[in-house]
Amino acid sequence: ATAAAATAAASTAAASTAAGGGGKLFVAINKQADQQYFIDLQTSFTDTITKLGGTAAKFDAKSEAPLGVSLVNDAISKGAAGIAITVPDQGIGPAVAKAAKDAGIPLVATDDPIKDADGNDVPFVGFDGTDMGTKVGTEAAKLLTDAKWTTDTPKKVGVLSVEKQDLSVCSQRTDAEKTEIQKAGVTAANIFPVAGDGAVTGAQSASGPVITAHPDITNWVVMGCNDESVLGALNSLSAAGAKPADIIGVGLGAYEACKPWQAKQDTGFKAALYISGIDVGAAAANVLYDFVVNGKAIPAKTVANTTVVDPTTYAGIFSAPSLAACK
Repeated sequence: ATAAAATAAASTAAASTAAGGGGKLFVAINKQADQQYFIDLQTSFTDTITKLGGTAAKFDAKSEAPLGVSLVNDAISKGAAGIAITVPDQGIGPAVAKAAKDAGIPLVATDDPIKDADGNDVPFVGFDGTDMGTKVGTEAAKLLTDAKWTTDTPKKVGVLSVEKQDLSVCSQRTDAEKTEIQKAGVTAANIFPVAGDGAVTGAQSASGPVITAHPDITNWVVMGCNDESVLGALNSLSAAGAKPADIIGVGLGAYEACKPWQAKQDTGFKAALYISGIDVGAAAANVLYDFVVNGKAIPAKTVANTTVVDPTTYAGIFSAPSLAACK
């Protein structure tokens, strides 16, 4: 009877652990975790894990590749059962994948895809770069067509494509944007690549010489890898004397674009693709938890939805935290 009772108690404890996650630790590591997008991602990740019954921790790898590797090892030493990481540099993919594999811990890449040392993709949770770029480029092309700039003879249209060519997910976005904008009548010769770094200041300083080199351009379309890239170029255009009415800027993220919209300011941001870190954080938490606790295989790719917004629609589409951050 005692043995039977012990077996029953053990079965009950096991069931409780499976149902509630047994307090297992799951860790989210993100680059630039002070940005609102990653704040939303990490908050959503930790909230989701907590609701499922696990425990969660979040770390900021900033923009430092060695720190990203160190934080994965720290998470392992703390007993992490699963790790989600947005790497500060895709080059650390093999190192973090090996560390997790050697420790027997599942790893998913959020936002930026990474590969292991054998060239295999680490399971990915995030957005499809080509799809996002296509949506941004399509919206920019629509706004350009509606503005009739390409058929207004006195006007000459130029496109600032703010790129980060050493990051594959950025190249996927900007390549698709350039493809779509040409469908509105812009020639490839009038699309000017800007070597940005994904940050506002980098995009601003890199855009200046490009703008100065093309004084004949009267109207500008601005696209890029993220909202910061577009904002930096818009700042540079403003410093050069360009008016918002002569600019069609389409952001990618919408977390910077919404700020002048919320403040009712005149801006070159005419639209943006809204991407929510909340969706990515929750998805990453769910796939890791399902694998660790329920034995469900982690999908090779989990893609979150995106939506184009503008000054008239964003407030009805943003999540509450995203809308609050627009202030």
